[in-house]
Amino acid sequence: MDRSASICKSVLDVIGNTPIIELSRLTKVLDGKILAKMDYLNPGFSKKDRIALQMIQEAEHSGALKPNQTVVELTSGNTGTGLAIVCGIKGYPFIAVMSKGNTNERARMMRALGAEVILVEQAPGSTPGTVSGESLELVEQETNRIVEEYGAFRCDQFNLNGNFNAWYLRAAREIIQQTKGNFDGFCDFMGTGGTFAGLCRAFKEFNPKIQCYVIEPINAAVVAGNKVLSSGDHKIQGGGYAMSNLMFLKNLSIDGALQVTDEEAYAITRRLAKEEGIFAGPSSGANVHGALQLLKGPLKGKTVFVVLPDSGLKYLSTDLW
Repeated sequence: MDRSASICKSVLDVIGNTPIIELSRLTKVLDGKILAKMDYLNPGFSKKDRIALQMIQEAEHSGALKPNQTVVELTSGNTGTGLAIVCGIKGYPFIAVMSKGNTNERARMMRALGAEVILVEQAPGSTPGTVSGESLELVEQETNRIVEEYGAFRCDQFNLNGNFNAWYLRAAREIIQQTKGNFDGFCDFMGTGGTFAGLCRAFKEFNPKIQCYVIEPINAAVVAGNKVLSSGDHKIQGGGYAMSNLMFLKNLSIDGALQVTDEEAYAITRRLAKEEGIFAGPSSGANVHGALQLLKGPLKGKTVFVVLPDSGLKYLSTDLW
C-alpha cells in the first residue's frame, strides 16, 4: 500500500513499502554501490512485521488459527514484536517466548504492545547478551510446552511458509520495482532463512545473474561448512544460530557464504549511524559489511542490495552504543 495515498484503516496497512537508500558515503572510496532497504521503518521497527502479518493471514485463511485462539512463538524479539502488533489489532492473545540473552528493550516493547513475554534462561556457560543454538533449543522446548498447555496456535517462523512468502511474493516485488532490477548481488545475515530464501528465489527468477550470498558469524559459519567454535556465541542478535538444516534453504541456489565478526558488524553499524544517519541494529551492520566485502572482491564495480532488519533503539542497553 502507498503510505501517502490515503488514510489507513490500521497500522497493518503501513507494513512494507519501506524506502531504499544508496549508501554512498560508506562506498565513496570503493568501485560499486550498496542499496539498502530500510525495513526498520516498519511499525515494529523491524523487517519481521512483514512475516508476522503474512503468517497470521495465511493461518486465518487456512483455518489453522481459530477466532480468539492464543498465538505463541519463540522470538529474539522482532518477530514477537510484529506478532504483538498483528495479534493485538486482530484480537488474538499472544505469548512471546524469548531467551534472556536478547535485549531488555525487546521484551519491554512486546509487553507494551500487549504480549505476554516468557523469558528463558540461557544455556549453561553462555556469554550474557548472546543467543547460541543451544540457548535457542531451550526456548524451543519452553515454546512447545506452552503451546500444548494453552492449546495455542504455534506461529512457527522457522517452518511456516508465510515467512518465505512475505519475501518471495511481496517484498521482492517492491524491491524490483524500486530498483528497476538494477542490482547485481544480494547478501543477508542468516536467521530463520526466510528473508534470504524468499528474496534469493525471486531475484534469480527475475534475473539468474544476480548473485546471492549468505552471511554468518565467523564462529558459527555452518552454511560455509565450518565447525562451530566457542559454542557459537556471538553478539549479532536475531540470527547466526549455527543451523545448517533450515527448511527455507532446501533446493536453493546459493552463490557463496560470507563471514563476519562481532567487531566488524558493530563497527559498520556505528558507521551507518555516524556517516549515513541510519540508526540500525548489528544485523544491519553485518549485512552492509558483507556487501562491502563483495564490492572489494567478486562484485567489484557492481551494485549490491541489502536489507536493514531492525532499529538501533533495540540495543541501547548493549555495548553497541
